[in-house]
Amino acid sequence: MSFKFPKSERLKSRKTIETLFSEGKSFKKYPLRMLYVVPENADITQVAFAVPKRKFKLAVTRNRIKRQIREAYRIQKQEVLTNNGKKFALLFLYIGSDMPNYNTLEKSVKTLLKNLQDENN
Repeated sequence: MSFKFPKSERLKSRKTIETLFSEGKSFKKYPLRMLYVVPENADITQVAFAVPKRKFKLAVTRNRIKRQIREAYRIQKQEVLTNNGKKFALLFLYIGSDMPNYNTLEKSVKTLLKNLQDENN
């Protein structure tokens, strides 16, 4: 059981991210919204994290929130990776308006990943 988050698991494809926003399904658990799509030629599950500039003007704050979400996902990603061979493109979007604490984000990520697993079994 590896808790690594290598560069290959990061979603960087502009085309896939646009597909997530246009055609992706979503789950919401405050303060996060998770968009997902099942790409047809995916080798591994890839993930992106986003925090709106409109709500958080300082890059320091946005980066801190993304770092906390990334850490919560890294610890709990085994739930989504053991999902009968399906590979996903995921995007975690922070929808809160204030600075979260890590425990809140961890619970939200856990709930969202469980919802994803239940939906796709």
